[in-house]
Amino acid sequence: MGGATAATYAWLCEEFTDGTDETWLCAGFVRDLSPREALRRIHVTPGSPSESGQGIAAYAADGGAVLIEYGLAESVYVKAPLLSTGTAVASVYMNIKNDGFTYCVDGRQITRFSLYAYSLRKGSDPDRLQADVEDLGLDVDGNQLGFPDDPVSSALALAERATGVHLPSARFASPALIGSTDHIYPCR
Repeated sequence: MGGATAATYAWLCEEFTDGTDETWLCAGFVRDLSPREALRRIHVTPGSPSESGQGIAAYAADGGAVLIEYGLAESVYVKAPLLSTGTAVASVYMNIKNDGFTYCVDGRQITRFSLYAYSLRKGSDPDRLQADVEDLGLDVDGNQLGFPDDPVSSALALAERATGVHLPSARFASPALIGSTDHIYPCR
């Protein structure tokens, strides 16, 4: 245990939270891959952002890459098993309709859960991250009164702890490789 905390990623959560406190974020932490290789694995070619606003930005991070998805899609979350071949990936997804955390290693889903229902987790080793989940204040047994204070920032910190990939705010401010996902979701 130890390492990243919810405060570590409060800045990233705020970046994707609108004026009505709705968070729209899909982020993936990918161990030991370059931004270019991470995009290649999920069939996103770096280039100009699309007119639709749908796309993925890949940032070089300490220990790998962090992918941030723009628009309504959740490619980074859904394709985490594919992205994790030969490595580890943790992905966090939150919008007004859904939320989730997934951790995959070498193509296998180790654990997956809702940010508000950890007790309903699934995967091949669903308890692997439990000590960190408890330390970060996510709801372990479903008996917490109310909701976790900052589940998205806590889940981002869990993604860092699980993969060892850290995205400092200065790296987020630097240029990223950007690719359109319009070809993946052509009807949106």
